[in-house]
Amino acid sequence: MWKLLLAVALLATPALAQDNPSAYEALRVIGTQGNRELVNHLISVTGVDGNPQPRSWKVLVEDRRANGGVREFVVEDNRIVSQRVPNRSVVGSTQGATINTARLNLDSTGAQTVASHTAETSHVVYALTSYTLRTDEKGNPVWIVTLSDKSARPLGTIHIKANDGRITRVEGMYQGRNMEQVETAPEQVDDQPVAEEDDPDENIVKRDIKRMFRRSRDDARRMFLRVRRSFVDFINRR
Repeated sequence: MWKLLLAVALLATPALAQDNPSAYEALRVIGTQGNRELVNHLISVTGVDGNPQPRSWKVLVEDRRANGGVREFVVEDNRIVSQRVPNRSVVGSTQGATINTARLNLDSTGAQTVASHTAETSHVVYALTSYTLRTDEKGNPVWIVTLSDKSARPLGTIHIKANDGRITRVEGMYQGRNMEQVETAPEQVDDQPVAEEDDPDENIVKRDIKRMFRRSRDDARRMFLRVRRSFVDFINRR
């Protein structure tokens, strides 16, 4: 009998982990249980130690009625469990930079899929996933996904554009590298790809990292077509 109960428990554990709401679902909770208009003034969304989705999401929104102009919501189990006015400056987005939700095309589930694939191809074994959705220095929405081991030690971080799924930055991740190793995508103009060539004078390790980064970036472009999810369509769905 106990063997049967153990088997049921083992099967139920992944299912329970999957039941945690995604970032989009947490925002819909704020829109239905709180104030729908505030969802259009989103500053950042943060969730830590997900397996793969976190148990709770912390959401910062711009609210002119709040002291300091910012309100914080915490969503757990598809309900708002707390809301308050932060007593310190906002961290995560530049001051006054709210996310244009019309440009959100990647939920936390899609960001996790891209990050997980990058980890797999980089031979990184992780246990926990942490997420931050915010604006980058150009005002574009970006997912910053950090993968950690069971002790919550960071193994790598991937920056993924939430409008088109492009990987723009990878910290750590690649086999045998540490978190200080950073690779970034070259600048693009009008979404046109930039021609890239290997430098024959570059050392082998750096060249290998660049090739792995390009592979991660190209894979992410293909995966985005499968995991793309418009926030506007999601939030307006009945």
